[in-house]
Amino acid sequence: MKDLTQGSELKTILYFSLPILVGNLFQQLYNVADSVIVGNFLGKESLAAVGFSYQINFLLISLSSGISLGTSVLISRYFGAKNMQQIKKVIDTGFLFSIVLSILIAVAGVCSSYQILVLFRVPENLLTIANSYLKIIFIGVIPTFAYNSLTNIFRGVGDSKTPTYILIAATLINIVLDIFFITTLKWGVAGAAIATVMAQTFSFLTCMFYMQWRYPELFIRFWNLQLDCQELKKSLIIGTPAMLQQVFVSVGFMSIQFLINGFGTDCMAAYTAASKVDSFAEMPALNLGHAMTNFTAQNYGAKKIDRVIKGGKSALVMGVGISFLISVVICLFPSVFISLFNRDPNVVQIGNGYLRTVSVFYLVFAAMQILNGLLLGYGKSFVPMIASVGSLCLLQVPAAVILSGTELAYRGIWIAAPVGWLGGLLIRFLYFRHIARKQEEQVFRNIPHK
Repeated sequence: MKDLTQGSELKTILYFSLPILVGNLFQQLYNVADSVIVGNFLGKESLAAVGFSYQINFLLISLSSGISLGTSVLISRYFGAKNMQQIKKVIDTGFLFSIVLSILIAVAGVCSSYQILVLFRVPENLLTIANSYLKIIFIGVIPTFAYNSLTNIFRGVGDSKTPTYILIAATLINIVLDIFFITTLKWGVAGAAIATVMAQTFSFLTCMFYMQWRYPELFIRFWNLQLDCQELKKSLIIGTPAMLQQVFVSVGFMSIQFLINGFGTDCMAAYTAASKVDSFAEMPALNLGHAMTNFTAQNYGAKKIDRVIKGGKSALVMGVGISFLISVVICLFPSVFISLFNRDPNVVQIGNGYLRTVSVFYLVFAAMQILNGLLLGYGKSFVPMIASVGSLCLLQVPAAVILSGTELAYRGIWIAAPVGWLGGLLIRFLYFRHIARKQEEQVFRNIPHK
């Protein structure tokens, strides 16, 4: 367990966020490994099919993370207040809710995967292989939800290292199984999906065994699980807006994918490769945002508001600096990254255009994510949801629809992404200023006046 209410703000955030960063980098390797191996051994058609299924998988992971976020924030608050009894209630309630929800989603997804692919204009020549991949991914929802629930429990008590170590091992297993199933057993894209699900199951089971050994007082005993309606309500008040935020963002990205699918296999394959590079580039900013959520929640629970503000400023400087360096590297060498997935000249050319357009705005994305983490840690999850949904659905998607219909074609879709980020940053910044002013007024009122 890690107390985030003591020590240097910058060092505390950095040391807490680094394991999360490493862990999420390996989390991205799950799907990147699939794409690299599929793109090189099975060709650009299979890469395009896996690329669309990734958008569905991203939606499922986002749903899982959003649901368990409320649990993580409550655990951090109770941990900051040293209330272990309430922590245990929150853990049992959050885990039980996640498992039940994941089973319902898995059943619905397996039954409707083909209809989903048809709805989003996946080309007919890709339907069969995309459907086999997607059905298996839906089955993997259950261990994915369980693992993300346990990960957020660990982070809530300040342990960001353990999930990272487990995830590294799981990713290596995924890569080995990918290669074995695709190259040796010749299972095609279904083999990549099976490898991913097996690795996710390993992550969940290992987290359970570790919790029983390291945190026996928090260990989840299935036969004793009880649903505390009051804690569930608190968790959902925080987590539901965050979950809806992630879901709407995912749906927005699926709408973008819908537009891209209309430009053919080469564009789909290029977007798949470029978006995977993009996800790695955005990872430091995303993880600083995640770290700020738990840092803010613990210090808010300990009533150390000044420490929250100092930590936010430190994270902002760090995030912007790292994002600038990443932008420079990707702008200079986009072909190197796209070629890792597929070397088709047309695919590489289209992918280069995406990376050169979007990477210039990584600084904006970093600032947006850090402000998002601060607001979530305060328990103010409604405005981040509005900011994400509004910037994506009212700015990015409409801009993509309009610009892609001009002579810019698919290049208009690339330009639309920074438009959404700028809108999202502005909304979060204005609301954070509002909160900061209220905190200053409260502190001033509490000062005794002569």
